[in-house]
Amino acid sequence: MNRIKEVLEEKGIKQVWLAEKLGKSYNMVNSYVQNRQQPRLEVLFEIARILEVKPKDLLKEDLND
Repeated sequence: MNRIKEVLEEKGIKQVWLAEKLGKSYNMVNSYVQNRQQPRLEVLFEIARILEVKPKDLLKEDLND
């Protein structure tokens, strides 16, 4: 699970903008945001760089393990 949606909302950033910056389709970014698909590690680091957060800030800890 990731926190991309929460970070975008906190920063007031739209998914379309992130998709443009990443060079990915809106549908791909939306699948990350909705947690239907998880980004590859390199993509996660790129999202963190673009959003100016630490990569770990984009991850949720699963407390059920």
